[in-house]
Amino acid sequence: MLRGRWRATGGALLRLTVVWAVSTLTMLVLAGVLPDFRLQSGDDDSITQIGLAAAWGAGAFGLLGALVWPLLVRALLLVPALVLGLLVFFLNGSLLLLALRLVPDGRGEAAPETAVVVAAVMSAVASATSTALAVRDDEAYRRRLYRLADRRRRGQRRAGGPGATRTAPGMLFLQLDGVGYEVLRAAAADGLMPTVAGWLDHGHRLTSWRTDWSSQTGASQLGILHGSNFDVPAFRWYEKETGEVMVCNRPTSAAELQSRAIGRTRDGGLLTLDGASRGNLFSGGADQLALVLSVSARRGRANRSRAGYFAYFRDPANAVRTALSFVAEVCREIGQSVRARLRGDLPRVARAGLYPLIRAFATVVERDVVVAAVIGDMLAGRAAVYADLVAYDEVAHHSGPAGRDTRQVLARLDRSLALLSRVAEHAPRTYRIVLLSDHGQSPGETFLGKYGLTLKDLVRAGCGLPVSRRAGRTHSGAEARAAVLAALHRPVEEEEEEARPGPDPVVLPSGNLGLISFPAMAGRATRERIERAHPALLTTLASHPGIGFLLVDGEVLGPGGAVARLEVPGEAEELLAPFGPGAAEAVRRSDAFPHVADIMVNSAYDPATGEVHAFEEQIGSHGGLGGEQGRPFLMWPAVLSDPGPDLVGAEAVHEVLRRWLREADGPQVPLQDPRPEAATGGSLPSAGAPVQDENH
Repeated sequence: MLRGRWRATGGALLRLTVVWAVSTLTMLVLAGVLPDFRLQSGDDDSITQIGLAAAWGAGAFGLLGALVWPLLVRALLLVPALVLGLLVFFLNGSLLLLALRLVPDGRGEAAPETAVVVAAVMSAVASATSTALAVRDDEAYRRRLYRLADRRRRGQRRAGGPGATRTAPGMLFLQLDGVGYEVLRAAAADGLMPTVAGWLDHGHRLTSWRTDWSSQTGASQLGILHGSNFDVPAFRWYEKETGEVMVCNRPTSAAELQSRAIGRTRDGGLLTLDGASRGNLFSGGADQLALVLSVSARRGRANRSRAGYFAYFRDPANAVRTALSFVAEVCREIGQSVRARLRGDLPRVARAGLYPLIRAFATVVERDVVVAAVIGDMLAGRAAVYADLVAYDEVAHHSGPAGRDTRQVLARLDRSLALLSRVAEHAPRTYRIVLLSDHGQSPGETFLGKYGLTLKDLVRAGCGLPVSRRAGRTHSGAEARAAVLAALHRPVEEEEEEARPGPDPVVLPSGNLGLISFPAMAGRATRERIERAHPALLTTLASHPGIGFLLVDGEVLGPGGAVARLEVPGEAEELLAPFGPGAAEAVRRSDAFPHVADIMVNSAYDPATGEVHAFEEQIGSHGGLGGEQGRPFLMWPAVLSDPGPDLVGAEAVHEVLRRWLREADGPQVPLQDPRPEAATGGSLPSAGAPVQDENH
């Protein structure tokens, strides 16, 4: 044992020496290249003196980074997270200037702007060197993980917490936001996602599930994490009793929705037992939070959700690497947008303004921070982790669900999955990795692009109200925008005119689902009241070629004057048959919500092409019925029990995930398989055997 400790200490000292030497050489090279950076007091300094000055400066910079940097980050806890990402460079440069002042005889000197560059390069080189050495020294890496695991087990035994008596398998739930079932299957089959394909070949199963009518992250994730998405009719909706618009990606609304779900289920959520929630809209009851929108509205140090940014940016090398990737992603988006315009790609939406920055945040910053947080969770041995990777969803809204841009995003997501899989092999407990999505994406030209007017314009025309001669664009409700504003301490607000009570109708888009409310009509407006106030409105909407059907107080109105009463068995099923199985039941469920809109509008859907028409500026959309948007996937290790056929609704997915969490404390093979072949004596594959997609 003593020999092992001496060997570990010697290895650590050797790695420290190598990193110091590489940092010294880097500083020498930069001093020779940059005109405003020097390591000599005069022209007569010898090479030895310059080298010693570089070694002194590199050592002082490394020591200050190890001792002072964590304190600086903690002191800046109240600074907006993205601002901190920029401050990292200036603070790092300040530490370098301080380190140069410690070099004897005044040999170290640099201009402030040059110090920022030197500090960034040195941090990146030191981090890369340290990582390379740690990867090569597998024994040292394993010993560190074993120490972490042993320390955690001792803490659990003292606290009597979960895992106190033994280390049960942990569960890692990874949500690929917006990736539909068919998209994942195609990406795995085409070699675009080799990690996913490897899992399917060696012990994972794959199936699809059906979303509720509101096929968007707010409804799905609330149901998955908290077991109830009752009374969430869309991404955004108007509540008459308060005169407010609820928006799923607004921090205050997310907090209220989470509170309502907990009150309804009387349960904290899926992650209440030693859980972690990373990059989600809701906490799931987890104690460990990072980038969780429902708690991001809190001010001050109590906002633990923002801790993920600070834990990540505490390492200057992380900031350097992420910043370079951020710039590269902005340039990539600009180039892809320009090429799309030159090729004349259709359909197409505007991708200028702040969108390149928002895309880079979703595909780089948020991804890096969430993945780093999940790695920390696995190394700490937490029992349940749920993380959302939003990159694909954000890009698909503007580039389409199956374009070249989105394929590149899928490939990068697969690399993140591969990294997490490698870390899981060294974690102090076994992890069962479950992949899932919250919804898919349906392609199609926007309602505005196809028909030259917005849903709001059409409603106003049907009500006999003035319509602007110039059609205005409807703001997109993508989740990444809310995450950026939350990181900047900026609230997510709707346009004031949309939420102002008055005689005019409130029209809100949610992908290809639209909601129309009449603030002047107390309670839910009946069809008779609407027709008395606005005789032409329902006919105008139902007969428009871009609209598939309306829901008005228990009645479904379709093209050509078709009417189906939800209370009459079979009527709605027949009218809504083109929208896929379960469409009538999904509409019937939403009709029972207290806050369903006076008129719910679903866009037209073409079953032959799978296209819909979003009421927002999105050529890949979700939010209503029609196509792949309502068909996400669930992928799980074969050692877990089968979720069963016809998985419908996010609440049903929640029950499956809960069952799998319970199985972690029980037998390591499923006790029961509900598939038909199990009842007839058909053989089931073993836990470790390759399993093909059950839907093939």
